[in-house]
Amino acid sequence: MMELTVLVVPDCPSASVLDERLAEVLADRRWVSVMRRVIDDDEQAARWGMRGSPTLLIDGVDPFADPGVPASVSCRMYRDEDGRLEGAPSVAALRRALGQA
Repeated sequence: MMELTVLVVPDCPSASVLDERLAEVLADRRWVSVMRRVIDDDEQAARWGMRGSPTLLIDGVDPFADPGVPASVSCRMYRDEDGRLEGAPSVAALRRALGQA
């Protein structure tokens, strides 16, 4: 079973976007469990490896992490296939990450 953990700061405006995209990607993947964890401080961010909100961990690994970016309690931006910044990974990026995990 694959375990996904969604790390968010309180009231993260992009968390719902990630939730919607994950729901689309996971519609036919019943063997995946999703857990959400609210991160309130830098110590928790460091412990969980959150590099901004929202962060997705697949079996404990952030597939979208950029090397050298420290853990933080902040908003996170992702580049889509056209190079635009968005608040969550695209559906295509999520599918690729899950396929590679």
